[in-house]
Amino acid sequence: MAGIKSIGRFFMFIVGGLVAIIVGSFMIRGTMHMWDNPDDDKEK
Repeated sequence: MAGIKSIGRFFMFIVGGLVAIIVGSFMIRGTMHMWDNPDDDKEK
């Protein structure tokens, strides 16, 4: 049982890390687009 619990905890840690990286990348893209859009409007 201890082995199964450790494997499950390790798997959840990996999944949580991947989700955090994906969400972080989307947040960075969103903030970059929000910063880029006003500059584009000013140029036009």
